[in-house]
Amino acid sequence: QVQLVESGGGLVQAGGSLRLSCAVSGIRIRGHDMRWYRQTPGNQREWVAIITSGGWTNTADSVKGRFDISRDNTENTVYLQMNSLKTEDTAVYYCNIRGRDQWGQGTQVTVSS
Repeated sequence: QVQLVESGGGLVQAGGSLRLSCAVSGIRIRGHDMRWYRQTPGNQREWVAIITSGGWTNTADSVKGRFDISRDNTENTVYLQMNSLKTEDTAVYYCNIRGRDQWGQGTQVTVSS
């Protein structure tokens, strides 16, 4: 059974940083593209970042230059480094294996002004 467990969220002041982790079990992430999404109440999940199996990365315009996605295939974990956080980054953050409709419980990020 595939499981994704996000962690690392919390309360941070604007301008601060957080590093999110997504530990995956039940499947090796090595051959898969991995993505981060976020969701606020009443809204659809918004794509944030992707890292391909080959290591190519891309981020949404709203976080470009501030967020960085990485992966450790040995640890079967994906990371999201978030810097220069803004209040509008407040959301529940989820990771996802591209092509699979499976989601973890998410991790709450709250950025205060």
